[in-house]
Order: sequence, then structure tokens, then C-alpha cells
Amino acid sequence: MLEILSFTLGPVTTNAYLVADSETGDAAVIDPAWDGRVILDAARQRGWRIANLWYTHAHFDHIGGAAAIADALDPAPLAALHPADYVLWRAGGGGPMFGFNIDPGPDPAIGLEHGQILRLGDTQFQVRHTPGHTPGHCVFYCAEANALFSGDLIFYRSVGRTDLPGGNWSALERSIREQVYTLPDETVILSGHGSQTSVGDEKRMNPFIEV
Repeated sequence: MLEILSFTLGPVTTNAYLVADSETGDAAVIDPAWDGRVILDAARQRGWRIANLWYTHAHFDHIGGAAAIADALDPAPLAALHPADYVLWRAGGGGPMFGFNIDPGPDPAIGLEHGQILRLGDTQFQVRHTPGHTPGHCVFYCAEANALFSGDLIFYRSVGRTDLPGGNWSALERSIREQVYTLPDETVILSGHGSQTSVGDEKRMNPFIEV
């Protein structure tokens, strides 16, 4: 059974998610935003082993806690990122543009690809490449948990910004239409910022992307 813990951390209130197979204790952090020790302590309290860090994209507020988590674990967790965001990762996630200089953590060891399957115990997550907010942005869909971890692609009644380097509005719109709106309406969307929503609600109510 998949368990999901959410944290809102850092200077721009970024959502991080600690996901675990409760039977095996295998865990991953989706977007280890800031304050990695907070996430690490929650895993330890539950006896979960963090073996993976899965990044929806490489902006600084989504990877800022990776180093603290990796430095505290032996072996260090494997970081997964789409190769199109490697340049952004090497640049500290664009943090210097906003006055933040972060340690981006361990080198990405897993290059994410569209359609790739990531596993926690018996639970599967499908990787969907969703460029637009950044060139390498990905979302993680878990059919078993009826959940989509959407990063900064789509939010409650909003969408990710495309005015930062690498952003592309046409690509973002296409990603939402083809990779989010095609999922079952009851799919819960767990975003990188703000409240959770659902595919059906956003198809009906999101003012930026019409069905």
C-alpha cells in the first residue's frame, strides 16, 4: 500500500512529497524542497528507507533539500531527473537569479524518460515528460493510488509559469492537454505549490487551459 506525506517548505512554499510502500518501507522523495532534515526525520520516525529522490524538474525550490537528505544517508539515495534539465540543475536550479545559492545535491543517476516506470515495492509510477515550465519537466502518475504528482505543470485553478529561461507556453499547454487531461477525472493532482485538486475539476474550472 502506498502512503503519501506532504510537506510545504522553503521560501516559496513548495510542496514536497514523501512516498513509501508501507509493507516494504521503501521510500522516495518527490521534489525534496528545502529543509531536507524535516523530510528525513519523518521517514525515520516511520522506519522508512529513502532510496530515491525523484525530481519533477530542477528549479532550486524543488531540489533545495536534496543535499541534506543525501548527506545523511549511506548509501545515498539515487537522484532521478530528465536530462533536458541537467543544465538547470548544474546552475543551482536558477537560484542565483533570486538570491539563493543552494547545494543541488547528488548528481542525477537516473535519466528520466517518457513512459518509464519507477517502482516502490509493488507500486508503480509512470513517468510522463511534460515540458513547458522547464524543458525537462516530468510528472509522476500512480494509477494504484489514483494520484498525479504534477510539479509545476498545473495547480489548483492555475498553471506553471513560462517566463523563466526554458519556459514555453505552447509546450506547457500541450503537456496539460495530452498528459494530464487524458487521465481519469477522479485522479488527484498533487502539485508543487498550493492545494490539491483533481483532473476533472481542472478540466471544468481551470481558466488557462480549456478542454
